Amino acid sequence: MDLWLYILLFVIFLLLRVPVAFAMIASSMLYFYSHGLSAGYAISSVVNGINSFPLLAVPLFIFVGTVANQLGIATRLYDLARALLPRLPGNLAYVNLGTAIGFSWISGSALADAASTSKVQIPQMLKAGYPYGFSAGLTASGSLMSTVMPPSIPAVLFAATASISTGALFAGSIIPAMLMALGLAAYVFFWVRRHPEVAKSKPFVGSMLAKAAVRVIGPAMLPVIILGGIFSGLFTPTESAGIAAVYMLILGAIYRTLTWRVFWRAGKETVVISAGILLILGASNLMGQVLAREQVSRALGEWLTGFTDNPIVFLLMLNVLLILLGIPLEAPPVILVLVPILMPIIGQFGIDPVQLGVIMILNLMIGSLTPPVGAVLFVVGSITRRPMGELFRGILPFLIPLGIVLLLLTLFPVIVTSLPTWLGLM
Repeated sequence: MDLWLYILLFVIFLLLRVPVAFAMIASSMLYFYSHGLSAGYAISSVVNGINSFPLLAVPLFIFVGTVANQLGIATRLYDLARALLPRLPGNLAYVNLGTAIGFSWISGSALADAASTSKVQIPQMLKAGYPYGFSAGLTASGSLMSTVMPPSIPAVLFAATASISTGALFAGSIIPAMLMALGLAAYVFFWVRRHPEVAKSKPFVGSMLAKAAVRVIGPAMLPVIILGGIFSGLFTPTESAGIAAVYMLILGAIYRTLTWRVFWRAGKETVVISAGILLILGASNLMGQVLAREQVSRALGEWLTGFTDNPIVFLLMLNVLLILLGIPLEAPPVILVLVPILMPIIGQFGIDPVQLGVIMILNLMIGSLTPPVGAVLFVVGSITRRPMGELFRGILPFLIPLGIVLLLLTLFPVIVTSLPTWLGLM
């Protein structure tokens, strides 16, 4: 079996709606069989793909996010943002964005963020007179910050696959995530000016703000624990994830909202999500063996360097490819398959791996927000139970500020590399 037949089989499996991990395993097993390699070799490749201590951070960060969802942390953040911004015209739109920023420091998953905040934010905005398309579009696009801002689960996967510092990638993601927030806030500002009917303000109540602020002190300490421990060198990312998980359980006990039922739901969701990711990780390592035997990285690198020697042109081409892949596929399989191929190539173009990681994650997140099959869109749509066409139309304007941020990260790598360099992580 040659490479093109292998790729064709993989694509056919995907078109037949075979889960990505099993499509990888099936096509790779057929390849190994045709080359006289044993099933034991394939099985050991799958096991070796997940036999990594840094990857233990993935289920731990997922557990932190699921517990936060079960404890109603998003509601606490929403109450604080609403108490802080009552006098701002279009305050509920900024409250939506502020809640997304706060929750992004905790969950690490855009899908978890979208599911949690959609239940709180969209009904309140609709009640206040905001159109559904704008409300749902803002909620969905704001949720993407959870996958860019640390603790980002795709960042952990990228760092482990690319063999780079997770702390450096976390640090490099902070400024891009804040630029996403600024871009979305700028769009909200201009939208509110064109819709004065929702530009209502309320009086500021200091006691309400004080009460809401007290309620978020506990959750606000979580990013301090995670990032402070990693950036100071006190904890590894995996240790930091473990401490964060224990902290969330203690927080739930203090709030008296952590029941056995809540713990069971969070644990079950963590196991299901983690098993899917780790299965894809093992399968992608198996696929990586095939691509390595076929010397795909070397051939692709020679073709690209023959096509262009400009790193900006290369990144622009890569942006288009990643967005297209991010529409039908979730981030983990794309990262796990492409990163081993791209790492030797970016060395030829002089591109920093941390810049590639941030750009890759943002690209895939924009893809997940792009109609017609973006994963984040279907999470929001399934919760709101409104026509998907209405959601598609509402989301399109928000792709503009996100695209501008992506272009800035592509043209100016210092946006990504400045903070990890300043912290001594690069």
